[in-house]
Amino acid sequence: MIAIVDYGSGNVAAIADVFKRLKVPHKITHDQVELRAADRYVLPGVGAFDTTMRTLMESGLVGLLNDEVKGRGKKIMGVCVGMQILGDSSDEGVLPGLGWIPGHIRRINSETITGLPKLPHMGWNSVRLKSASPMFESVDLERGFYFLHSYYFDAIDTASVMATVNYGSELPCAVVSDNVFGFQFHPEKSHSNGVAVFRNFSLL
Repeated sequence: MIAIVDYGSGNVAAIADVFKRLKVPHKITHDQVELRAADRYVLPGVGAFDTTMRTLMESGLVGLLNDEVKGRGKKIMGVCVGMQILGDSSDEGVLPGLGWIPGHIRRINSETITGLPKLPHMGWNSVRLKSASPMFESVDLERGFYFLHSYYFDAIDTASVMATVNYGSELPCAVVSDNVFGFQFHPEKSHSNGVAVFRNFSLL
């Protein structure tokens, strides 16, 4: 069973709707017993880094997730700001992230962007794979995904970068470290490509 972590941030209903269509067992929950019983997790996030991280800390679930993800090796995918808080820190705030994928969240350099509006990066964009990953099986890379963000994940280890998006410069948009996956784009808004990513995660 996939647990969509309901800690007060993120579009949990839209994510659950995709799993429902895929007929993948899932549950939106903040219940600690249900979370510990889950096989894997989706960590959503919407808004600013510090607000999201503070909301997660106040939920009392950080220790549980550390136990299950880092301690027991359960798989997790972070989406949008849910991806960003997987890192160590952010230009957007002062709170530490979860630190599961070493890296810093940086604001996109608007000086490199020619079109308007410069930020946020909003809309569909193709992506480029940096390394083979089962998470991108059956994905049309040219069609790409739907993005809405002004910050990107600057991974310390370049081998952690699964895919990049070109927006002024080549920016990481999907990262991985062992059982931890992060996606800057919104799979739940990316039609068949997003459905493929969620399906692939359920089959890992």
